[in-house]
Amino acid sequence: MHKLAVVLAVASVGAVAQQQPPAQLLENTVQVHADGKFEAAPDTAVITLSLSDKEATQDAAYRNVSVAAEQLRTILRQNKIDPKQAQVSSYAISPEYDWKNPKNRKPIAFTVQTTATLKMKDFNAANKLLVALSELQYASNQSLNYTLEDIDSAKKNAIADAYKNARGYADAFAGASGRRVGDLMYASVDTQESVRPMPMMARAYEMKAANAAPPAPTEDMGQQTTTITAQVNAVFRLQ
Repeated sequence: MHKLAVVLAVASVGAVAQQQPPAQLLENTVQVHADGKFEAAPDTAVITLSLSDKEATQDAAYRNVSVAAEQLRTILRQNKIDPKQAQVSSYAISPEYDWKNPKNRKPIAFTVQTTATLKMKDFNAANKLLVALSELQYASNQSLNYTLEDIDSAKKNAIADAYKNARGYADAFAGASGRRVGDLMYASVDTQESVRPMPMMARAYEMKAANAAPPAPTEDMGQQTTTITAQVNAVFRLQ
């Protein structure tokens, strides 16, 4: 709901941001509350995958996962990606026991698992890389997600939209009352973010050959957007 308050008299105060509103309405001012929003498209593709193996000995499981990790580094280099860009988020060695035989407290198997995350700005390249990683030995839980990293820029756009609306409401009131809007005297800002699904629109795919490969599952589709909302409370001088 948009709020509008007016007091007639004369007062002067400097512009303030991110503070509590004035204790009482200022004279010869118009106070407005307005909402704004900005639909921010994701700017980063995040690939996550795990390398794991279960063997009778820890050394065997570790060796196989190490070989798979080297294969991963090779695939990254082939796609012109520095392996250092892949960040290890977890690493675990888990022994397994024979609980049916409580007297045997020695592990009967070991699972070695490591999980890595890779962030990319090129969405098409990320999709192709995920396909290449699907053939990686001992790989599992591969996923491709989209996220918004530059949240500050999106917040600024939402704030600008909220301020534009606030100024529009103030101009509408001032014009109806035969006045003009002067300087901004006070403003407070609050922002929030929420993620909502965006309808994915895919164009029809026309096979050019009987054996042509189908498009990737994410090709020609939109990504989920982040909705940034802003609320502005503003006080303008009336002239």
